[in-house]
Amino acid sequence: MKSLIGRHTEIATLNTALNSQRAEFVALYGRRRVGKTFLINQMFEPEQFVFKMTGVIEGTLKDQFVAFADAMNDFGYEMPKRPSDWMEAFVMLKHALKDVVKGQERCIIFIDELPAMDAERSNVAAAVGYFWNQWASLHDNVMLIICGSATSWMIGNVINSKGGLHDRITIELPIHPFTLKETEEYIESQGFVWNRQMILLAYMVFGGIPYYLSLLDKGESAVQNIDRLFFSRDTQMRGEFRRLFNTLYKNPKRYIELIKALGKSRQGMTRSQIASALKLPNNGHLGQQLEDLVYCDLIRKNIVREKELKTKDAIYQICDFFSLFYLTFINRAEVETNYWQHHINTPEINSWMGLAYELVCMAHIHQIKCALRIDGISTISYSWRSKASTPAAQIDIVIERADRIVNICEVKYSQSPYELDKEEYDKIQNRKNTFVKETGLKHTPWLTLITTEGIAPGKYSQMVQSVVVLDDLFRE
Repeated sequence: MKSLIGRHTEIATLNTALNSQRAEFVALYGRRRVGKTFLINQMFEPEQFVFKMTGVIEGTLKDQFVAFADAMNDFGYEMPKRPSDWMEAFVMLKHALKDVVKGQERCIIFIDELPAMDAERSNVAAAVGYFWNQWASLHDNVMLIICGSATSWMIGNVINSKGGLHDRITIELPIHPFTLKETEEYIESQGFVWNRQMILLAYMVFGGIPYYLSLLDKGESAVQNIDRLFFSRDTQMRGEFRRLFNTLYKNPKRYIELIKALGKSRQGMTRSQIASALKLPNNGHLGQQLEDLVYCDLIRKNIVREKELKTKDAIYQICDFFSLFYLTFINRAEVETNYWQHHINTPEINSWMGLAYELVCMAHIHQIKCALRIDGISTISYSWRSKASTPAAQIDIVIERADRIVNICEVKYSQSPYELDKEEYDKIQNRKNTFVKETGLKHTPWLTLITTEGIAPGKYSQMVQSVVVLDDLFRE
């Protein structure tokens, strides 16, 4: 196996499948550019693959069959004719592999971008199900790996299939973006000399998406990279938002409308608020579309704490850093060279940095718990918003603990030690008291400040029970 950044759990899972004594059916899924194909190609040696093909993104059904025939040809398999449908194609593949699997310890069949192969609703999932059930599953040395960026398609047609693939997947493997620590490891492996504030800025723009990180130039600062990749004319990143949604969804328009609506709300929105904003019926169809966005790591579904925990009235919020950045800055007609350098420290950028850092912290709850030394305690984490106060009091992160303590976490982005003054302290105390009153929670509230460079000494800094800093978020 070649060197890989992070992915320790995924590597261990794939190695277990590789070395098992039975046929394995692995389903990988995750958003575009997250590194699914790279992981498989790095994990296994070329000679272990007995067949490999990639569906043609946005291709016609004819394009898909051409790609299938080309892959058969690459592996030296004869085809009596061009297949007329997927069932016929996978029967041909079965016959081509019959003798091959007799001579190898582990035979890997890798079908990448399977959702793209379902062009014109050609029912490729049924054909794959037949191929597995009638042949592949009967050979203990076969390892079938299917992969797709269209996560909602993978979930609906494979993971939760009610047809031939029902309960057939032996390993379900979602691939998520890098953490801050993994991003740092990648950045350092490429020869960058960046401090953690610069890595944080890149993370808040690109998220932990390996492909986006690969576009960074080590000869430039994070700010210069942002200008080059987003604010120069005709840069490829300006069209990435459209490509992302076209890859993830067959009908992307509604999903783009949903995420644009969420992009206008810093606090997030309930399903009923989204329906009202877009003038849509608040029904199961809307709920499924929101779940599709959750599966793709584009939005987060936060549970609601009132007198009890509720999921029905959950708050949805963007968690994809690239989408948030695009909707905040790039979704505009003009192109201004060196925009980022010219607008540093403006209210618009400072407001975005505050929100983006909140999202970074929400994506690193495990690291926050480790810093607080409560990673061994059962907890529930969520954001909270008052339904009674005006304006509505909001708490960035609440960590409700089994030891009857609740960490009331305030997230503050700063490039120097944060100075907590009386005005801000009184606001935090008001939010804390409102939370206790409305929820009726009997836990002891502990004020926790999550910042970048710590808290400056002062009268009100002594009122904070615990402090988490940027370095803590870079833990494993």
